[in-house]
Amino acid sequence: MPQLVDTHCHIHEADYPLDVDETLTRAREAGVQTLLCVGTSEQSSHGAVEFAATHDGVYATVGVHPHDTKDGYAAIADLASRPKVVAIGEVGLDYYYGHSPRDVQIAALETQLQIARKHNLPVSFHVRDAFEDFWPVFDNFSGIRGVLHSFTDSVQNLEHGLDRGMYVAVNGISTFTKDERQKAMFMAIPLDRLLVETDSPFLTPVPFRGKVNEPGMVKEVAKYHAATRGLELSELAQRTTANAEALFRFASAI
Repeated sequence: MPQLVDTHCHIHEADYPLDVDETLTRAREAGVQTLLCVGTSEQSSHGAVEFAATHDGVYATVGVHPHDTKDGYAAIADLASRPKVVAIGEVGLDYYYGHSPRDVQIAALETQLQIARKHNLPVSFHVRDAFEDFWPVFDNFSGIRGVLHSFTDSVQNLEHGLDRGMYVAVNGISTFTKDERQKAMFMAIPLDRLLVETDSPFLTPVPFRGKVNEPGMVKEVAKYHAATRGLELSELAQRTTANAEALFRFASAI
């Protein structure tokens, strides 16, 4: 069975609607041996660290989502050195909703990039309708490596990310989008930069639309991208798993 990594999920959250032990069992049965629980706030990041500590094959990222930056992000500095923390994230800029002021989002992003650089950790980036401000901030921090999580933006911003050494993560959106520009952009992601994720419980892929998303469903994302590229699932799984291991360096986080 092809081995996969779900590089972005939120099953550690208290309101995750499925039984987590059963969720992890189904993930293993689908070939998902490694998954990343991603922090979105100080509390969520604490939860991700605690969840990873008690579950094999589960790692944590710690960070404050741009929506929540108004509520604080000081705890991330201490959490970054905890066992099984493999990245800072998800952090970035989101101007679509404006839940936090733009200047607060930028300050939080800068602080968390400083933490990433201090601990030599990659970064999981959430950027929505804000790339014009994001790239100048990113370019101020040399040596940062990371992934553009849930990327659905333009080919131009894809190229900007690739030029900066970024990985690009795709999820269920790619299996159901009707936007031909997005479809073309997904095909333009080089195989050596591609990651797969669920963002569960959100963005459930085809053919499970209407159900709660879970890490095992990352197999459907991988199957879709293998098919569109004319590859065997085993090859795409091998390549995306190697990419995830290269970026997040799971073995060194124990």
